[in-house]
Amino acid sequence: MSLEFYFPFLSTYWPQLITMMFFYFGVQHLMKLKIITVCIPWSTGISKTAQEGPTTNVRLQKPTKFLTPDQEADMDYDAVEENPQFNLSSALPEDLAHVPLHSYKQYSEETMLQRSAEFYETMNNRRTVRYFSSKPVPKGIIQNVVRSAATGPSGAHTEPWTFVVISDPTLKVQVREIIEEEEKVNYTRRMGGQWTTDLRPLRTNWVKEYLTTAPYLILVFKQAYGFNPDGTKKVHYYNEISVGIASGILLTAIHNAGLVTLTSTPLNCGPPLKALLGRPANEKLMLLFPIGYPAQDATVPDLHRKPIHEVMVTYD
Repeated sequence: MSLEFYFPFLSTYWPQLITMMFFYFGVQHLMKLKIITVCIPWSTGISKTAQEGPTTNVRLQKPTKFLTPDQEADMDYDAVEENPQFNLSSALPEDLAHVPLHSYKQYSEETMLQRSAEFYETMNNRRTVRYFSSKPVPKGIIQNVVRSAATGPSGAHTEPWTFVVISDPTLKVQVREIIEEEEKVNYTRRMGGQWTTDLRPLRTNWVKEYLTTAPYLILVFKQAYGFNPDGTKKVHYYNEISVGIASGILLTAIHNAGLVTLTSTPLNCGPPLKALLGRPANEKLMLLFPIGYPAQDATVPDLHRKPIHEVMVTYD
């Protein structure tokens, strides 16, 4: 029998297949000789080190297509040395002084155990509250809790956070309108049956009265990159992790001050809220905290936290 009988595809398309094979092996040979350069879009988030093999010259390029502000804020600046927008000099002084740790205070083991137990009891009483009083909160308390949050560690001490504090009633109404519009879509379309079913016992929905009732809103933005005094960009390493740690400190400071809050992550609300507040392109909304006193008739779900053996693994 003929070749067409056994391999009809090969008999029809063999010229194209041979051409593709020659092209593939030709490109591989040129890459080994470092004659051509492979360009990977920044948005892939793939680092130069991870991609650059022993024989391949890999160069990350900023994509030419249009980027929304949030997309630009999420750009991965791994190939900083090839980006003229960045200044390769250290953002910290080269002769940065290192001083003795005078701030550390040593306690006895008994005192340490007591302090750690008391702090646990304090934090174990923290609850997420959705019903707020409109009673005013002194602004100094808000400043202090933000100062506390800003003591968090960050990659290369870049401090990649912005805490936007809102108390203006008109602006809070605008924030609420944006969030409720998106949250209605989230609950009815985006989140799906499982997510909304899991939330049903918590009695949450797209109506967010606390956004206008709470005296203060704090919106936490991460800074994907910063700026040096000369206007060049400064890399913010581990910016999302750093902001997450700072937000945990903020949550703790709010509770320690005698106020209540909840951690809100309004899905798809980042771009319109950033536009409303006039935030720059390098920032992206991470969390929103309403802050105030609980309403007199406030209720919370009767939740219980996991015991220590379910959250801690030890290797002694």
